[in-house]
Amino acid sequence: MMDELQMAVERMRAEGADFCDARYQTITTNGIAVVDAAVRRISEDRIRGVCLRARKKGSWGYATTVDVSKGVIMEAAAKAARSALAGNALGKPIPDTGEAKLELKASVRHHPTQVPMEEKVQAVLDMDRAQKVDARIVNTNSVLREETRQNMLVNSHERQLSWEEVRTTIMVQAVAAEAGRTEFFYDIKGGGLGYEVVKEADLEAFGREAAKESLKMLSAEKAPSGLLTCITDPSISGLLAHEVMGHASEADEIVKRRSFLTDMVGKQVGSPLITMVDDGTVPEARGSIPFDDEGTPSSRTTIIKDGVYQGYMQSLETAAEMGVRPTGNGRAQSYDHRVWVRMTNTFFEKGDQDLEEMIADVKFGVLTDRMISGMEDPVGGGFEAKALRGHLIENGRVTKLLRSFTLTGNALEILGTADAVGDQVELDGGSCGKGIEDWVPVSSGGPYCRFKIVLGGD
Repeated sequence: MMDELQMAVERMRAEGADFCDARYQTITTNGIAVVDAAVRRISEDRIRGVCLRARKKGSWGYATTVDVSKGVIMEAAAKAARSALAGNALGKPIPDTGEAKLELKASVRHHPTQVPMEEKVQAVLDMDRAQKVDARIVNTNSVLREETRQNMLVNSHERQLSWEEVRTTIMVQAVAAEAGRTEFFYDIKGGGLGYEVVKEADLEAFGREAAKESLKMLSAEKAPSGLLTCITDPSISGLLAHEVMGHASEADEIVKRRSFLTDMVGKQVGSPLITMVDDGTVPEARGSIPFDDEGTPSSRTTIIKDGVYQGYMQSLETAAEMGVRPTGNGRAQSYDHRVWVRMTNTFFEKGDQDLEEMIADVKFGVLTDRMISGMEDPVGGGFEAKALRGHLIENGRVTKLLRSFTLTGNALEILGTADAVGDQVELDGGSCGKGIEDWVPVSSGGPYCRFKIVLGGD
């Protein structure tokens, strides 16, 4: 296939493209879902195809095909180049990321393709059955999801790359009910890993502890409301980093001047305790990639350092427009989707305090515990998140368990209030859309952070 991709690039160059690339991709996704100790779904989805991109004076032409025969690929390459030539945009030359010929396999201990389906199904059943610890557990859910991506890319800057990405995730969610009240709790493990996620986990404890925590939620109380001292756990810290500061730092929003962080480089945007990065090289994290979907090596991009805004995540196109180096953030959902500037692993860096110290200084406040959802607002900078639960802090001690509540405010105002940052970073894996589409695997997170945030109890 590499030869066909190389010929496609040569064809697009012959048709007048200033820059072009050809990418072949296969994505295989396996899923097993068990609900109430019964297998609900076993699925395997596989897509494959070729994407051809050509650029001429700032105008792009795209073509894709699922027919990977040489003749069809050559025809698609010519179509892409001619579509680019039909445009009249003026753009700066795509930066050259250098010649490279590399082939990389995913570094996993147990490749999912080498594990029998029967073993996988039994593992998910074990997680699910372990949740039945009490008659008040009225619903159990367990999931195993695996994804393998095989990528090949050739471009007109003499890059010939082949790489594999493997991701595995397990999830349990137990629902408890009593006296007309229903609560739930979930837990997730996984990342850029193989089946070792399952093999190295205590599956019964994984399911059992989620169920026990859902039972505790039945006695949780309503959270206080108003502007409060809030210690955000790594998942809520990650929502602030990802949903607001992260999306607003994607350079395609900057060049369109749709981000509240436009023209903010060099300005103070948070407390000196706040440092935030996007790092696609974190070992075993879900959002890590050896190369982005344009063949640019993944990298660590500092977005905020000591409270001062540093810069943006870049694709080849936005880097050309802004006159900077690409950062390896040009990503696409799959071969038949457009490349956008996208995050990888986005998080606040660690500070120097442990959680006990952070709690001891709080007279009255809240400690969050896991997130349910968050809102993306790169235009206005608003922050809204929903926490699964939390704990009341009174006179330096954790007291009552709190049920779900919301956190709201302006992102820059919240970051400016940070007066303590924890000494350990944790990442949560998930999928991120550009708006409501174009999903890619990512991670977000950070340490425990102490802010002033407006809370609203449900």
